[in-house]
Amino acid sequence: MSANLRPATGQPTATYDSAFLKACRREPVPHTPVWFMRQAGRSLPEYHKVREGVPMLESCTRPELVAEITLQPVRRHGVDAAIYFSDIVVPLKAIGIDLDIKPGVGPVIEQPIRSRADLARLRDLTPEDVPFVTEAVGLLTAELGATPLIGFAGAPFTLAAYLIEGGPSRSYEHTKAMMYGDPELWADVLDRLADITAAFLKVQLDAGASAVQLFDSWAGALAPADYRRSVMPASAKVFDAVEEYGVPRIHFGVGTGELLGLMGEAGADVVGVDWRVPLDEAARRVGPGKALQGNLDPAVLFAPREAVEAKTREVLDAAAGLEGHVFNLGHGVMPHTDPDALTRLTEYVHTQTAR
Repeated sequence: MSANLRPATGQPTATYDSAFLKACRREPVPHTPVWFMRQAGRSLPEYHKVREGVPMLESCTRPELVAEITLQPVRRHGVDAAIYFSDIVVPLKAIGIDLDIKPGVGPVIEQPIRSRADLARLRDLTPEDVPFVTEAVGLLTAELGATPLIGFAGAPFTLAAYLIEGGPSRSYEHTKAMMYGDPELWADVLDRLADITAAFLKVQLDAGASAVQLFDSWAGALAPADYRRSVMPASAKVFDAVEEYGVPRIHFGVGTGELLGLMGEAGADVVGVDWRVPLDEAARRVGPGKALQGNLDPAVLFAPREAVEAKTREVLDAAAGLEGHVFNLGHGVMPHTDPDALTRLTEYVHTQTAR
């Protein structure tokens, strides 16, 4: 991986020497950097205030609102990176897929993708489809200064699962039926989604994002052989498409302990680990040459402060021998988490790892 340089100038960005980007590059850091998945959102009262009366998908298309929500946890918690506030279905909505995010349910697709004829609905995404992303990232990088902004996208498999199932699923029967029963159509769907995802990340990178994270939220539903054969090529295509930007590429999925090595192999520079696998064991599975991100169980934050610190210490001890470590939760911040617990956790990690 090249340094975090802008292709146009070849000059380091303001964020280049940040603890977060150094950890991603597996370089020495002044302290272990911290950010939290879903740090911008439901756990913050200020988030609920600015989102009042604004539907989720609309909130993702208002640049000033996106910028404000993205900045809130940076201001409050002092985290080492911001994550662009969006939803994994935003690029699908932008290319004309009829969908909505229903409260308490999640994304619901009006007409699921089930046949080759449906493939035509997955047209290419262009920057003109998402001008609000360019504007929001511009606002953010101006405000964040030396704090890196992480670009955001859903991985092809998880997007495909939503599109094929028509909404959230626990069994993925339609998705797996296509994957096993019509592998050619499946490959074409994922390839098309890889192009859409890569284009969405490129818009964020062209506007100034310093890193990207690909969320394969549902990849844990797959056996390793199925992941390697039927999913990894599309994820690799996304990572290959953004390699020229020279920024860290993070890959995260839930319940992916059996897939960690393959997720790194797909092209990630940093592999996100959920709370089920200790980081030292995760490092063994991933192999050398990658940084790791994670992996405190988000439910721990509901325990007393002493318990949070004890469990955090376990994570830091397991990470002691890693080439690079970004502290995070093993999944997203839960909606009813006390924001002060996150602020204290950030400070605790910084203090405990100060070098």
